[in-house]
Amino acid sequence: MNFRKSGLRHLLPVFCLLLASAAARAQLQPSTLKGKPFNNITLEASLKPFKKNDKAYIREVAKEMFVQWHALLRHADTVSVMLWTGDGSEILEYKGTPSQPMEWARYIGNPNTKHAVNSGPKELSIHERAYFYLENPPQFTYGDLKFIVETLKEEGRKVTGKPIRVGETFDPGPEFAKSDFKYKRHPEILGGSAMGHNTMVSCYSVLKADKEPYAGFPNGIPEGTPFGTFLGKQSNKFLKDMGFDFLWLSNGFGFGVEGWSSTGAIFDGKSFDQAKLAATKSKISDFWKFFRTECPDIQIQTRGTNLSTGTDLARDGVDLRSIYKDKNILPPPNSPWAALDGDFGLEMVGYMSRMAELPDERYLFRYYTHDPWWINSPWLDRYGREPHDIYLPMSVSRINAKGEVKLPTHLNFLSIDDSYGNMPTQVPDEVTPHILKARYDSPTAPGPLVWVYPFDEYHDWAYKYKDRLPEIYYGDWLVRQAINNGFPLNTIISTGSFKNVIKNQPKKFSESVLVTIVPDADSELEKSLIAFVKNGGKLMVYGPAGHAGKAFLDLLNLKNAAPLEGEFKITSVYRGDAMTTPYPDQILHSALFSGGGMTTQIMDTKDAGTRALSQMTQAGQLRDAAWVREKPEWKGGKVVYIRGTNSSKFTGGKLLTPDDPAKLFTGPLLMRYALQEFGMNLDIVKEDPSVKNPVLTIARSNNAFIFSGYNPNSTIQNKFRFPQGAPLLLGLDTKLDQGNSVYTLPTSWNRESRVFVGQNDGIVSLKELHSGEMGISKRFRVSGLKNATVRIYAEDDITAKDFHAYLNANYPWKEGKISFKEGDPKLGKHFVVENITGSLVVSW
Repeated sequence: MNFRKSGLRHLLPVFCLLLASAAARAQLQPSTLKGKPFNNITLEASLKPFKKNDKAYIREVAKEMFVQWHALLRHADTVSVMLWTGDGSEILEYKGTPSQPMEWARYIGNPNTKHAVNSGPKELSIHERAYFYLENPPQFTYGDLKFIVETLKEEGRKVTGKPIRVGETFDPGPEFAKSDFKYKRHPEILGGSAMGHNTMVSCYSVLKADKEPYAGFPNGIPEGTPFGTFLGKQSNKFLKDMGFDFLWLSNGFGFGVEGWSSTGAIFDGKSFDQAKLAATKSKISDFWKFFRTECPDIQIQTRGTNLSTGTDLARDGVDLRSIYKDKNILPPPNSPWAALDGDFGLEMVGYMSRMAELPDERYLFRYYTHDPWWINSPWLDRYGREPHDIYLPMSVSRINAKGEVKLPTHLNFLSIDDSYGNMPTQVPDEVTPHILKARYDSPTAPGPLVWVYPFDEYHDWAYKYKDRLPEIYYGDWLVRQAINNGFPLNTIISTGSFKNVIKNQPKKFSESVLVTIVPDADSELEKSLIAFVKNGGKLMVYGPAGHAGKAFLDLLNLKNAAPLEGEFKITSVYRGDAMTTPYPDQILHSALFSGGGMTTQIMDTKDAGTRALSQMTQAGQLRDAAWVREKPEWKGGKVVYIRGTNSSKFTGGKLLTPDDPAKLFTGPLLMRYALQEFGMNLDIVKEDPSVKNPVLTIARSNNAFIFSGYNPNSTIQNKFRFPQGAPLLLGLDTKLDQGNSVYTLPTSWNRESRVFVGQNDGIVSLKELHSGEMGISKRFRVSGLKNATVRIYAEDDITAKDFHAYLNANYPWKEGKISFKEGDPKLGKHFVVENITGSLVVSW
């Protein structure tokens, strides 16, 4: 707000006093996020809010940035501002002189096209031409930028009482600001085609000679200078001179050439060129070596690609394991781009696969509130104020080698200003409560499904074998489609960490189903997984078994036959989702996109413990697509094997295109259906196969089950049943259907469940009541019960002496108290009451 123009100038001293008081309170009042505060919260912003190059005005705007988000910033140890100053060319062009004019991101649209800014016919899109965001945007020098950085630190400290860090950004593409350096003087550094042919700076490019003086190269650029060397030396000088504390590498820079595409230097959509892999890895590694030689101390934060660890490695030679050797780097966050398209499977797979292993314990979650360049504000228009891209990725957690559940330490907002430089308070006011609720509800234990991710295996296979790049590429795409079709995966641990945890804490995953690949013959992973199953564990295995050892083949009762590919007829024991038109019984298995042909068969079809779940036939030849095996001596252990058809392919564009579900069966659906073998029914009721399936996560937080969902079509119904019974979502009513709770839910939803009911039909509801009694913190009523078994998951620290149950009773709870018992620990810590008819009230 401009106090001088608003006529509220007389209130400025009062406002400053309130800010000082707020800063003092921030220091006195610690975060109340139940031990889950953020290490750092970053507000990303362009320079557009600074609509006048006036020091007093700049100070007022800087102050307002922190005031708007103060309710959230109090939950962070440190607060950062990340400035989208330009496109990074301000680093490349820097000569070391404060009075040097600075090109900055004062545009809407793409300013690096053949059309001049503010010109051209009206029908040109903003991707074809740019406009100034103001009629007369201010001019800035590098000295002005230094003042803005200093002011942000000063005003942020006043408002929050916390340390303030400010970062700079580098983007490889043509967005944000005009770049003579990239597109006129040095086009030799360009590669990639994310925004047109040769539009993105390649991190491993080499510069031609340039006589122009630069801050790090006062005598010009020598011929053959690696771009990493030039960027490193320029960054080191620029960042220190301006007072920046970190550098953000945007849009996949430093992670190959193609940050957005499912193809790359290794995979062209038709084949994998294994011969290029080692050289590509070396080029990327050289960039980081050259850059760090010249800029050794600055913290690097990264956007990464829109894809995943395995996909990036196989298609573009991105060796994340090597990049993570830099301990002063933050790993890439979740991709906001995937969520904009409703492709939460891609977002979740990318996010989880890159946090399976980390340089240290830090990683970040990033949320897309505004876009400062392309005239959209995702919270207000793209998401329509629906918080699905808050609750779904914030339900994700990683488990480290000690068995600890680790949450994101950093939170970023892209961005706090819109394309016109406005900062509408509506956005922080509406977004903050959802962020905080998601953090309060974030996991404290492994979820029902735990992805044991082959981080080391993928990196080893890529160079050890000549035939496994398709398998590495395929695995993450399979899981992407499974998540997009309702597979509730949101906990991850690397195979390396898993081996340590299961050795030292053998019961750690007793309430979870592990989901992983077929391990290599005689590997430690193979031994750990076999022991897990034989000691009562639940395991789902996906992918080809061509490199499996005898011990694991015996566990699965699997043999490999000659590979087949193409179109198959598919059958399944599962009824599948309820639709007026069923899914097709034809499936297309492409060897290129599914890690090889179909080879898998049940070895001993007479084995009493093996049941076929799905089969595929082609010209009279049968392949088993999925089966389950269990043996009495396994103490309740069970393994489901799903070969996995990646029902998608490259048809051009950026991502793999899923097969039309009205014409071909979606192979990854089998992963959700097969959860029934572990007692989990996650059925969907919808009109026909063309209606998109919902995305679901189930987190465990303080012994509760936190259900979060995205329904791309809100006419669908979700049906849930677990081994414990039908989960009841807090605050909602359900009409039970054959023991399943049934809900019609909105586009985005997040609900706690602490109560499961064993009852076949009837309308049942779960509502929270007020305490009304000293010593009681929680009270719930379950109504509509008919001879039901009810399981209640009280908070972690609640014991039997703290728990109370009442039948058909009301305040003041002097009558109706009934007995209960502690439930089977195989189903987790809970209490059970049986044969309940009417209304049950529980409290603790």
